[in-house]
Amino acid sequence: MATEQGNWYGDDSKVENLRGRAFEATCLAATAFGLVSVLILLLYVARDAFRPFSADVGWHVTYAVTLLVPLAALVVYYYRSDEPAGEVAYVTSGLPIVGLLLTGGFVVVFTELLTVLEWFALVVSAAVALGLIVAHGRLRPKAPLERLLVALAAPVVTLLGTPPAQFNWLFNDLTGVLGLGVELNHQVISLRQAITMLPFAPTDWVMLLLTLVLPLAAAGGWFVGKRRESRRDGIAVVALTTVVAAFGLVAGPLLGVGVEGWVLLATFTGLPVGIYVEGVVRRDEGRAGLAFPAVAVLGVLAGSVAVDALGFSGPDAWLDWGFLVSAASRTPADAGIYPAMVGSVMMIIVIVLTTFPAGVGAAIYLEEYAPSKGPMGKLVTLIEINIGNLAGVPSVVYGLLGLGLFIRIMAWPQGSVIVAGLAVGLLILPIVIISAQEAIRSVPDSFRQASYGMGATRWQTIRQVVLPEALPGILTGTILALGRAIGETAPLLMIGAAASVRLAPNSFFDVASMMPRQIFTWSSELEPAFRHGVLAAGVITLLAVLLVMNGTAIVIRNRYQRQG
Repeated sequence: MATEQGNWYGDDSKVENLRGRAFEATCLAATAFGLVSVLILLLYVARDAFRPFSADVGWHVTYAVTLLVPLAALVVYYYRSDEPAGEVAYVTSGLPIVGLLLTGGFVVVFTELLTVLEWFALVVSAAVALGLIVAHGRLRPKAPLERLLVALAAPVVTLLGTPPAQFNWLFNDLTGVLGLGVELNHQVISLRQAITMLPFAPTDWVMLLLTLVLPLAAAGGWFVGKRRESRRDGIAVVALTTVVAAFGLVAGPLLGVGVEGWVLLATFTGLPVGIYVEGVVRRDEGRAGLAFPAVAVLGVLAGSVAVDALGFSGPDAWLDWGFLVSAASRTPADAGIYPAMVGSVMMIIVIVLTTFPAGVGAAIYLEEYAPSKGPMGKLVTLIEINIGNLAGVPSVVYGLLGLGLFIRIMAWPQGSVIVAGLAVGLLILPIVIISAQEAIRSVPDSFRQASYGMGATRWQTIRQVVLPEALPGILTGTILALGRAIGETAPLLMIGAAASVRLAPNSFFDVASMMPRQIFTWSSELEPAFRHGVLAAGVITLLAVLLVMNGTAIVIRNRYQRQG
């Protein structure tokens, strides 16, 4: 005989939610404790970096009146009355920061790594190689071996040139086996080298316009034209961007940024901000958010004029422009992070060029090509399990792998940028693969079946259907992985990255220091000014880069999730 059980919802037939509320309160308290603890730590570090209490009281009052109070009022208004405007305010404030970081990165590249002429030669050579591959594919669509050879040889010949004459026999034998009848008897320099050896060259401004401004403006015009279904609007974006860049011939020297600096600012800051602001105005959604960056800029300008007129002195901060552009020094007041920043930028370039293609390619194979049944299916499952396990391996192990593989076996320079980039790239490679797999897996199978039903091949389906849909998720995961990579220290210690350098690296095989390594060096200094002032300034600089990268990933994710 069944016994009567007590009801889980109570005797009065109402849901008993005391436990649920207790659990909710506990989770809220734990979250609040973690956030408050991190905030206190960041405020403590920021206090050491900026030293706000060294400023006059009048300086604080002035900026509170001109900047903080108006911005706080706008934030309250957005939160209570206009949430779309709050998002617009966030994006329009963040886009210029991201653009300025990209501008600074290219300035570092053109200052320390490449001249503008070398950049021009590199882009033109890569474009010629791509044109040869596309042209051969259209002229000889039924010659797969030839297409493979052209796809491999065109970039090598245009960017690197042919091998020395003593290796010509290898090329001749290969073309003979393929029945092409092409022989090579002399070494030929690359197109890139030929361009750099020309007795005359366009000005730096013209070369940047042709290889940087016009391609990115064309991409922005294509984006606008596709969204509005108007080719005229896309052409207008390209024309307006070109005119703004050309205006730098006059405005750049007047503002003290130079013509090349103006071109970079117009491309990486002006173009995306202009496209976004125009879209907000046209849609008439959240337009009030555009007031936030305007009020911020006007508040800073008004505060600067006021404190100068009233004679108030500002804080004697460790983190200032001099810290960002100075080299390491034994004197705390003269210490800077510039060489380490250059090393971090070059390391990220290595990681992007190696890890991103490898990770996305592996994800495409595992999700679209790898068999799911039979012995090979079991092998694929084992590979995926190992990739998941590798994502949790301590970073110091990847440092040891880089030390053994790239330094001991391949005999590359210890502590060089290329070794650091590849070692840290191996660290985040499993993360890139897993995030790319999840993004590709999230594309509905109905999209693939519809593409197959229209006669598309598997590769056409992947290239034209799957990858465009999965790209936002891939980019989000990759940016988050790069955010982890730029802050790793253990692999840099294991591969022998320099503790401190006076000069920024000029090539990927130069010995360099990176921001986490430099910060670790400052933490071991005996002088208190290093451990409390310079160290805090370096930490804030690194955190600012990380927050911008993570914020960019969040914006990309939210924007495309909303569109989906």
